[in-house]
Amino acid sequence: MINLFNINNYTIDTSKFSNLLHDDVVQEFECAFAEYIGAKYACSANSASSLLFLSLLKYNTTIQIPSTIPPVVPNVVINTGNRIRFYNDINWVGSAYHLHENIFDSAQEVSKNQYEDYANDNALVIFSFYPTKPVGGCDGGMIVSNNKDAIGWYRMMVLNGMNHSNNNWDRKQIASGYKMHGNSIQAHIAYENLKKLDHKNNRLDEIRECYNDKLGYNNTSRHLYRIRVSDNSKFIDLMKKEGIVCGVHYRHCHNKSFYRCTDPLPISEKESKQTVSLPFHEKLSKNDINKVITNVQRLANI
Repeated sequence: MINLFNINNYTIDTSKFSNLLHDDVVQEFECAFAEYIGAKYACSANSASSLLFLSLLKYNTTIQIPSTIPPVVPNVVINTGNRIRFYNDINWVGSAYHLHENIFDSAQEVSKNQYEDYANDNALVIFSFYPTKPVGGCDGGMIVSNNKDAIGWYRMMVLNGMNHSNNNWDRKQIASGYKMHGNSIQAHIAYENLKKLDHKNNRLDEIRECYNDKLGYNNTSRHLYRIRVSDNSKFIDLMKKEGIVCGVHYRHCHNKSFYRCTDPLPISEKESKQTVSLPFHEKLSKNDINKVITNVQRLANI
């Protein structure tokens, strides 16, 4: 079977951790990730969703987001007491997008010196280490910025509202925070995958170029390779029969009653029926790639 994603396997000797929740590997990974992204400061968390939640807590306003998006994002908007206004944007998928004010969601993009693109020292950029993301892990997330005070606030809030100290008993309660900090196992896995990211990206660039050449697209993402077919559900079933796993990233969210949004967005609705992601990972062989291309050419318009 040709899988949609590759998830690296690791054997972890937890006896090497001084603390399963707060070993030095957590801070080492934060520093390494910040350096790779080109930001001065970073704070890890148990998930990117937790960081999105914290980032929207203070607003009590209307947050505008694409309708074609993973449901975790509109869920966070609603659960932080905000309101949603959906808009059509089907092209952001596989990269980053502007969430609100100086907050950017880059769950699907990790690039060297990426922070420089925001040209704003107060920019807050949130990354995901969900297993299938560019830097996969055992879930987890990271927020980076050149604003030291902002990252200090996140660090306090994910650690139950306490200040940081290497000695747990020396921590002091400062605010009413949350138990959202990243842990040693999450950091270890994501750190190992960060070390392999340049090699992975080089291989993905080669695969994407081949797909683009044979399928007639001009895709640029290093996370997803999406095409459009007449009926994505039927196409996915046909490809699976050929031993090829495909998927949908993502369906529209705007017509769900619990989001209380009624504006029609026909472009997003059409995308839900037509968008499909092809296998796209660094472990694909030449034969795998040729098999995917041959079957896409044969089945995409059925």
